[in-house]
Amino acid sequence: MNDDIEVTCIMCPLGCKIHVKENKEGFQMTGAACKNGEEYATQEINSPKRIVMSVVPCRHSNISTVAVKTAKPVPKEVVHQVMKELANIVVDAPVHVGDVIIKNIAGLNVDIVATRNAERIQ
Repeated sequence: MNDDIEVTCIMCPLGCKIHVKENKEGFQMTGAACKNGEEYATQEINSPKRIVMSVVPCRHSNISTVAVKTAKPVPKEVVHQVMKELANIVVDAPVHVGDVIIKNIAGLNVDIVATRNAERIQ
């Protein structure tokens, strides 16, 4: 790890700039307005995770794609793998917000869920 890095907290609208230094006892942090910011910065340094959002083609609907996302954050290093698997998915309408589109994507124990409705057309 670099001697000093800056992490922008996303846990609330404040967007604190947290400065992190590593020392013998662990991490020394300044700039966090709350404990959530410190926890976020620690996680971001040790094991960054992301919610993956994308769209997949939708057949038999008035819209051509349906927005989807991971139900939970996934490790940053597997985001590309998740996107690669999503590239092969096509759904059939009807689709409703919260529907599980893919169960256990990439063996991560995380589902892909719809974030938009797609009604079926005749």
